[in-house]
Amino acid sequence: MRIVFAGTPDTALPSLQRLIDSPRHEVVGVLTRPDASSGRRSSPQPSPVARLALDHDIPVLRPSQPNAPESVAALADLAPECCPVVAYGALLRDALLAVPTHGWVNLHFSLLPAWRGAAPVQAAIAAGDQVTGATTFAIEPELDSGPVYGVATETIRADDTAGELLARLAVSGAELLAATLDGIADGALNPVPQPHDGVSYAPKIGVDDARVRWDLPAAVVERRIRAVTPNPGAWTVIGDLRVKIGPVTVAKITDDGPKELAPGQIHVGRRDLLVGTGSDPVRLGQIQPPGKKLMDATDWARGARIDAEVRAS
Repeated sequence: MRIVFAGTPDTALPSLQRLIDSPRHEVVGVLTRPDASSGRRSSPQPSPVARLALDHDIPVLRPSQPNAPESVAALADLAPECCPVVAYGALLRDALLAVPTHGWVNLHFSLLPAWRGAAPVQAAIAAGDQVTGATTFAIEPELDSGPVYGVATETIRADDTAGELLARLAVSGAELLAATLDGIADGALNPVPQPHDGVSYAPKIGVDDARVRWDLPAAVVERRIRAVTPNPGAWTVIGDLRVKIGPVTVAKITDDGPKELAPGQIHVGRRDLLVGTGSDPVRLGQIQPPGKKLMDATDWARGARIDAEVRAS
């Protein structure tokens, strides 16, 4: 089939590369978000998907308004038979959805109807799910509600961060997406409506959402921190410093440690840095002070000479 691939971040690269390599499909164009500044670069840079497409001499569409008439016309000029989507980052309206003859197929990183929305991997980790996966479905106007073509499951490991889990799903999802497009081309796949039960939502996670709530139970704190690692990154305020923190582990009160830690209370031990929660304390592994790189949390605390009255909040 003639394909126009829609996607933007690194997460979409395994799928785009898999379809470029496919002998059954021709990627005739890529739809991605406009160039944007990132990191320390002040000048706008192409998205990861745009860079990969340009490396393969594939035409790239980067409209700021993808549903505008001129954007719809530009897509129609490429005459796609199907448009697969992986983390494109913009809503698609009726005129755009009507362009490809076989519609738009989205690769979503959850087992739908669970965790519809922008942050399904983060939501699954934060909720303590043991299994997640990827789903291919036909895009409809309502958010992530279209009929399902296929699924692939993935176990959530006890120490998975969102970045690690998403990296695995991006690879297994690429195979699922390729198999889905093969089935559509063969006329062998008919999508099945999603069940009405089990619907849950995973809205986009902002920086404010990544602030650690030390009043929650330790297991919840630990999962929530992994869920926002590496992006946007868990953070807290210690004294007057806003610091980022890496994944933590749940610790038990020991004979040579403090008998009890209130939520946010800090204990700097000989070998670890503990912070109190709504239940057991947690042990911090790494911390990133303002303007610095990640470092060992205990080393930082000793160098910073944390006062006994200072709290994390």
